Amino acid sequence: MLADLLAFLPSQLLILLPLAFTAGLVDAAVGGGGLILVPGLFAVLPREIPAALMGTNKFAAVMGTASATWRYARQVKLDWHLLLPSAVAAFCGAYLGARAIHLLPAQAVRPLVIVLLAAMLLYTWFKPAFGNQDAGRPLTRRDLYVGLAIGAAIGFYDGFFGPGTGSFLIFLFIRFFHFDFLRASASAKVVNLATNLASLAFFIPAKMVIFGLAIPMALANIAGAQVGSRLALRGGNAWIRRLFLVLALVLLSKLIWDTF
Repeated sequence: MLADLLAFLPSQLLILLPLAFTAGLVDAAVGGGGLILVPGLFAVLPREIPAALMGTNKFAAVMGTASATWRYARQVKLDWHLLLPSAVAAFCGAYLGARAIHLLPAQAVRPLVIVLLAAMLLYTWFKPAFGNQDAGRPLTRRDLYVGLAIGAAIGFYDGFFGPGTGSFLIFLFIRFFHFDFLRASASAKVVNLATNLASLAFFIPAKMVIFGLAIPMALANIAGAQVGSRLALRGGNAWIRRLFLVLALVLLSKLIWDTF
């Protein structure tokens, strides 16, 4: 089995490494890297069990997200008093979400996600000023509670279903805490990192990570994340907003296509 895997490794990586790089670039700016990498894994490894492909994707993604978080933390003001509790809540929520998959088919939530994503897209589209400026207001105790609720809910969603996690986080950080797009995107990386780690806490013990592919893909994802975060920092809010709208539209179209 291992010999067969090694024999196919070079040709597989010719496809997977560019995909991992691109996924890291997009994910570092507005999230949604899974839209690129997951279909690629299923296409390249059609005979692997889905859980192993998802675990391999999460391993690569968590490295890229950690890399982007590190870069953002050096150049963007992050409210760690809000983000760390939210990240802990997201970790717990994501782990519970992964464990709850067998109780209800993940596809059952697809129509609700489509409605929420469409509402988020329209709200952002028809409010050009949304996320353009950071209010810079001091956070309150109420904000902390809201952050915990967002972390737990989005964490559970990411563990249970997943698509659009980064986009939902960015939108909610802007809506409730009045961040701009750059600060919201940077903050979302911290919470998304926690949800990815929670998924790995499930996938690695279950031996659902193909490390021969996951490690080189993680390196490519890190490289992409560094480029993506650099572009986001240089492009600012206007660039991130446009990319956010494009990604949300692509995700919405994909979910509708898969449903109907």
